[in-house]
Amino acid sequence: MTLLFDIQNNILSLCLKGDYVGYENEREKSSLMQIITSKKISTINIDAKHLKKWDSTLVVILFTLSNLAQSKKIKITLHHFPKELERLLKLALTVDQKKPSPTKNNLSFIDMIGLWGINVYHSARMGVNFIKKTFGAIGRLITGRAIMRKVDFLFALQDCGWKAIPIVSLISFMVGLILAFVGAVQLKLFGAQIYVASLVTIGMTRIMGAIMIGIIIAGRTGASYAATIGTMQVNEEIDALKTMGIPTTDFLVLPRFLALVLTMPFLTMWADFMGMIGGGTVSILMLDIVPQEYVRYSINAFNLDNFLVGIFHGLVFGCVIALCGCYYGINCGRDADSVGIATTKSVVSAIVWMIVMTGIITLACEVIGV
Repeated sequence: MTLLFDIQNNILSLCLKGDYVGYENEREKSSLMQIITSKKISTINIDAKHLKKWDSTLVVILFTLSNLAQSKKIKITLHHFPKELERLLKLALTVDQKKPSPTKNNLSFIDMIGLWGINVYHSARMGVNFIKKTFGAIGRLITGRAIMRKVDFLFALQDCGWKAIPIVSLISFMVGLILAFVGAVQLKLFGAQIYVASLVTIGMTRIMGAIMIGIIIAGRTGASYAATIGTMQVNEEIDALKTMGIPTTDFLVLPRFLALVLTMPFLTMWADFMGMIGGGTVSILMLDIVPQEYVRYSINAFNLDNFLVGIFHGLVFGCVIALCGCYYGINCGRDADSVGIATTKSVVSAIVWMIVMTGIITLACEVIGV
């Protein structure tokens, strides 16, 4: 297991014989590199005809030798190399190709509209396919064929469940407080400040609680989904899952989707309660309303239809946030900047789609008289 080489007519011939497993003879390697550096050599011939066993240490030696030869503009020829060794050496010497910089095309206004339409179509098709895959994974879960770990679901449930309660409580309390302030300004003019309790109760249970929870969870959990899955894309962990034959929708999307959909209705109920507590704080401390009266008017204003509409909003918002976060994480690019872009897009898209769904649900409730 030695590096046999000789020099004739400025041609260095290197013969690889025997086994090169765990090769650690630094003296021979440094001697070979020193000869290439000090003497005038035009060509290096490497013959592996009698090579038997080899490992990555031989690849490192040949890689170092090739880099040194390239810097000295020395030609290297390989003879009788095993296909695997030759392939590894070529792969090691391959230079990463930079993406070509986008060229500015002077498109007409009509062409720009057409290009925009094509991009929207492709984005919509990708989104619809992702939704189909997600609900297909839910179908496989029901039939017991989904590849989902219980621990992933419980971890996601913990992250978007009780860990979110502190921020949900604070924001919901402040929203109820502000809602009571705004209502009291007008109701005081008519001496009807007692109806602040009704205003806060109806507003929080009908829509405000669900919307505030949706915005909080979109910025907290939806962004976390996009960043986590996007980082896995950058680190090629998703490629590894695909190589092992594991459906990424089942393994990554399904536990997060189920956890968020299950917790959003409960968080919405908690937000409703904290909003009414915030409104009661203003009513009792600043409007001189007796606590018993505030509670009584709140109970009278509580309506099951409003409450269920708010819970349904929370359920729909959970679906929207989970789908947006996981979609942009799965379709993230391969660099660190792409993770930031995916996170931003997930939050913005989730909020936009929540507003759209709010409009659709409100219109539907108006039509059916709820």
